[in-house]
Amino acid sequence: MSNNRVSNHIEDILGSVSGAVVADDEFLETVLTGIAAKGHVLLEDVPGTGKTLAARSFAKSMGLSFNRIQFTPDLLPSDITGSHIYNERSNKFEFRKGPVFANIVLADEINRAPPKTQAALLEAMGEKQVTADNETRDLPEPFFVIATQNPVEQEGTFALPEAQRDRFMLKTEMGYPDKEGELRILAGRADRSQQMPQASRVVDSNQVKRIQRAVEKVRTSSEIREYITSIGRNTRENKSVEVGVSPRGIQRLFEASRAYALVNERSFVTPQDVKDIAVDVLQHRLVLTPDAQVEDISKRQVVKDVLGSTEVPE
Repeated sequence: MSNNRVSNHIEDILGSVSGAVVADDEFLETVLTGIAAKGHVLLEDVPGTGKTLAARSFAKSMGLSFNRIQFTPDLLPSDITGSHIYNERSNKFEFRKGPVFANIVLADEINRAPPKTQAALLEAMGEKQVTADNETRDLPEPFFVIATQNPVEQEGTFALPEAQRDRFMLKTEMGYPDKEGELRILAGRADRSQQMPQASRVVDSNQVKRIQRAVEKVRTSSEIREYITSIGRNTRENKSVEVGVSPRGIQRLFEASRAYALVNERSFVTPQDVKDIAVDVLQHRLVLTPDAQVEDISKRQVVKDVLGSTEVPE
């Protein structure tokens, strides 16, 4: 697929989604970066900002299947992966696929389910497969998880373990729309007889796979690779950080930087591409010191400090 065709497909996807979702361009580009890089996205935001609509709109614009899983304290792993059901007609047990068998899966309020159920997503996110009753089944391609958690309500929730947070390539926030955006939402709801704008299909699954393959052709110079490595290593030296970015985190920053450059219609990575996407890739991978937590230092600010202190290649 030529660069022009890839750029056209990316523009079409973003245009289709932005027509249905009231969100800033940066958020939509970040989510599309995750899809293009074959990563997963964790959204930490308050209810009512349109996270479900955004996930559904991306799926529809790309012609992909979509399932939403509401995580609750009584949710079982088999409720996600599926289980064998006895078929009286055939007199056999047949596997009934769970909602994880979709191209785009929205794991809503993932921190409300117990760790055992959260872990049911771990294999799916990391290996693109699930194991149920000692049988392993491949998930559809492409496969992408968008998980949400509410940063306000913590009572009765189970914090994601570090191993599972590391499975998410990006962690970002949708945020509140600006005043014009909220007026646009009201305008769409003023006439109940008129259907709300919806995303339309502009590409298919094969074209999405081609976009993902195009990411592999985005050029990164040795200086950019040195810069990415230095950022990751410098997080380990920051006085507010107890556990810094792992080698896998550095690799994810490399992959996300290439995808972000492609989403912004470039065939090569610039230092600015790395800086623009670094906070969303690295913040959730850090473990802060007790002193930093007492002082209420944010992980986002720590990454910004590291970016500010790391020498930028010309």
